[in-house]
Amino acid sequence: MKYDKIITLKDGRQCCLRNGTESDGQAVFENFNLTHEQTDYLLSYPDENSMDAEQEGQFLKERSESENEIQLIALVDGVVAGTAGIEAVGAKYKVKHRAELGIGIDRRFWGLGIGRGLLDACIECAKTAGYTQLELDVVAENQRAVSMYEQAGFVEYGRNPRGFCSRSAGYQELIYMRLEL
Repeated sequence: MKYDKIITLKDGRQCCLRNGTESDGQAVFENFNLTHEQTDYLLSYPDENSMDAEQEGQFLKERSESENEIQLIALVDGVVAGTAGIEAVGAKYKVKHRAELGIGIDRRFWGLGIGRGLLDACIECAKTAGYTQLELDVVAENQRAVSMYEQAGFVEYGRNPRGFCSRSAGYQELIYMRLEL
């Protein structure tokens, strides 16, 4: 699946939303480690990254060639400001209608509209891929993200009070959300 779009950010700068490619491996690897260090709301910590830059490049290549999964990057002034992707829940008939969404934005670029741009792009890609439900989980105290997802039409369908166990904050409640496409 291919995606390439320019959006205008709240500060007037242009942001390119496009597929990550093999040549983006190093920059995306660095962005992953940075974003996972900047916030306690993402699934893992930088020291838990299971890929190196070369493996990240291969992952991006595979996603750019996939018909139903994608990994997008947001470029601002040549810098990877964020990433987002959709991944199939599974290939079995009973779950092949569902995809999971994940987004991570470099703190220096928060509040500019990149998250919403990536979210909208992922929704569009999920529809193109034929999914009828897009899912995510979000830390309940991350109100900015919860609000963004609700504004896009996601609805809560459950909570897990011990969804994450943070190294610094202890247990974090996760909100499970879904969007019918």
